Amino acid sequence: MEALRLILLYVHLIGFALLLGGAIAQYLSGKIRVNAAMLWGSVIQLLTGIGLSAPLRDGDEPAPAKLVTKLVLALLIFVMVFFSRKRAEVNRGHFLAIVGLTLVNAAVAVFWR
Repeated sequence: MEALRLILLYVHLIGFALLLGGAIAQYLSGKIRVNAAMLWGSVIQLLTGIGLSAPLRDGDEPAPAKLVTKLVLALLIFVMVFFSRKRAEVNRGHFLAIVGLTLVNAAVAVFWR
């Protein structure tokens, strides 16, 4: 089971890299919109996060409050990305909220023990 958990974690980190990297690349390009990397990153993050929340460890599961917090953040990010994906340009505040929530989600994962 540890190998499965590590594979899910690896794919989860790839999703984070796609989401944040796609957002930074899009922001630096000057045209603020949701690109394919951001969409796929949010989907990967949500699905692998759900997989990682399964009790795959021997009694070393994260706190339920942490899992719920991360799920809510991941759902917010996914909804914000999914419903903005076809717009020619996204509001700057909306786009920066996606980036901010992505960073907060990562901070919750790292700092909440």
